[in-house]
Amino acid sequence: MALWARAQQLPQESLQKVRAIYGEHFPIEVRHCLATWIENRIWTQEPEEQQRFFVEELVQELQTHAELMLSPELFVTKMKLIEASNLFRRQYSHAPHELYTYMRRCLALEMDVIQNAMGAPYIAQPQTERKYSELITGLQTVRQKVNMATEEIRSLQANIESFSLQYHECLKNKGHINYIQQSGPLTAERRELEACLRVQVEEMERKLNASVAQINQGQMELVDHMKENISTLRQLQSQVLDEELIKWKREQQLSGNGVPMQSNLNTIQEWCELLADLIWSTRQQVNNVARINSKTIVELRQPHLVEMLDDMSKQVTSLLSTLVTSTFVIEKQPPQVMKTNTRFTATVRLLVGGQLNVHMTPPRVTVVIISEQQAQLLLKSDTQSGRGKQPVECGDILNNSGCMEYQPTNRQLSVSFRNMQLRKIKRAEKKGTESVMDEKLTLLFQSEFNVGGGELVFQVWTLSLPVVVIVHGNQEPHGWATVTWDNAFSPPGRVPFAVPDKVTWIQLAETLRIKFCSATGGDLSEDNLRFLGEKIFRSNLPINPMELNGMTVSWTQFCKDALPERNFTFWEWFYMVVKVTRDYLRTLWCDRLIMGFIQKKQAEEMLGKCPPGTFLLRFSDSELGGITIAWTGEGNEVFSLQPFTSRDLMLRSLADRILDLTQLQFLYPNIAKDDVFSKYYTKPENEMLKNGYVKPVLVTTLPPYMSSSPAYAHSPDSHRNTPSVHSRYMIEF
Repeated sequence: MALWARAQQLPQESLQKVRAIYGEHFPIEVRHCLATWIENRIWTQEPEEQQRFFVEELVQELQTHAELMLSPELFVTKMKLIEASNLFRRQYSHAPHELYTYMRRCLALEMDVIQNAMGAPYIAQPQTERKYSELITGLQTVRQKVNMATEEIRSLQANIESFSLQYHECLKNKGHINYIQQSGPLTAERRELEACLRVQVEEMERKLNASVAQINQGQMELVDHMKENISTLRQLQSQVLDEELIKWKREQQLSGNGVPMQSNLNTIQEWCELLADLIWSTRQQVNNVARINSKTIVELRQPHLVEMLDDMSKQVTSLLSTLVTSTFVIEKQPPQVMKTNTRFTATVRLLVGGQLNVHMTPPRVTVVIISEQQAQLLLKSDTQSGRGKQPVECGDILNNSGCMEYQPTNRQLSVSFRNMQLRKIKRAEKKGTESVMDEKLTLLFQSEFNVGGGELVFQVWTLSLPVVVIVHGNQEPHGWATVTWDNAFSPPGRVPFAVPDKVTWIQLAETLRIKFCSATGGDLSEDNLRFLGEKIFRSNLPINPMELNGMTVSWTQFCKDALPERNFTFWEWFYMVVKVTRDYLRTLWCDRLIMGFIQKKQAEEMLGKCPPGTFLLRFSDSELGGITIAWTGEGNEVFSLQPFTSRDLMLRSLADRILDLTQLQFLYPNIAKDDVFSKYYTKPENEMLKNGYVKPVLVTTLPPYMSSSPAYAHSPDSHRNTPSVHSRYMIEF
């Protein structure tokens, strides 16, 4: 992501710090409008001799950018850019190095604010920045060519009007000659007048013939230029829609699994608005040339010009249609695991709505829920013969209609559905072992846009990411399994909603790592991931990491087959670990106080070599969402406390439980527990409650047989390798 794009996402306090960096010598409007050019130009330090043209190039960029600002809403910004270009030329023409250094220092300060706010270093992506710079350059170049075509049309029309005047003057002289010949005997005077008129007619015809050739050549050159502009616009539009917008949509899908988004929809909107303006201008140019040609005299009409202009009109209208329909996007997706009778939200936006004045006739958007099969039929009919019949709904959504509204400040045309609710759902027939949580549905957003005062009407629609509908909270884990797998592994351009049945371990491991990290704030190590691999493959893994990474995991292994000697799947186990860590263990995990992903046998071996009182924290293999404390007792026997789940940790935190148990002295390998856990202990309350009562405190203790005597080693669960110990509460006053 570009540095300026990151700056715009900062919280308000940090954004004010960025705002304070820019002032009279480097206006923030310049930083905003030329963000890509500035970062691309001065990100890597240039030698001083290469900086001597910096001011000239900067001023040229500012002037070019200002020329593109034709909208009345951008008038003030346009004036700011023009003032800045004059300022830079006046103050730094003889000292370009000074301005270059100053602007580079401002970017460094901006980067510091971003790094301090986000807690992570900013790494520039030169290839991406260069690509964006080329895109902006391409748009600016075609803008200049479109403007040149406008001037050529004016010149053509002026030449045709001049020709028309000369042509009618020539006809007038010819008519005068005919009158002289037919009005009686030719006298010497009339003969002289006729001869003079003939000379004038011949000269005029010679000039007219030259004008015809010039106009015909000008027409063909103009047509060639417009063809070239349409071709360039098609390439640029493909780059924006088929690459950048598709990349944003893919990032949006991956963000459902916790992957941070890099693309900025506002930047893409700026490109789309430029495209919309240029395509609309080109379309008007083609129509103007066709109108001029239809009104001109027969002698100037060229064969096939009408057909050429008609074909160009269809091409440019098709470009506009593609741009409008493709930029109707879901800015905020509905929840991908959707519970019936529960309120949910979504936002759709038309990226070119402001530029094309679509808001002048506010469009209404409706939402329906359809099945995977209906989505396939919709795409198929749309591809083959335009919009087919209305898809069959498979549910009833309340508050599913709204008008798009235009916000002049950010030039966004959008509608937010804040109170939608899925009242009922009609399920498809199940196949084999499928469950309702395997069924993927989608929300269909539909509207109709008028462009050019009703000159063009576009039927538009877009599909949400796949959603899984549940009716009870216990269906949520499997629903998230379906969504997580789909988000991570859906191929580009797929038929809805096809996903591979098998993926490599390295693909799944990265997905699990991102999912865990985004939920808890702490990463998974290679050892953690290997533990998860052993769990899902239910066996010891190859030592060679490359061999492990290439092993395949099936959807069935992921969330269908129960783990050995358990009644739950790998995904259910992992999902509950993430949930309990996110809700109750986040800070302990981020401080690396929880070993977590370690096998029971390995924990025994590690603790068996440690002095009594040494303990570690690991996620339970037998209890969903459970965390257990394993510790070394007298005689180096290892014990495990019955796992704590969310219900337990809601009553008393894990840190406080560790404080309660005096048998726990050292966090593995030999860290005194108070040194690392004390900051998480709950401070005792000495004051009475307002009602005069004393608040009791729950304290975790071990049963009486767990003492320092030899009897301490006996466990009530003797058939297990590691003694399992129940904790209990005591209420202290």
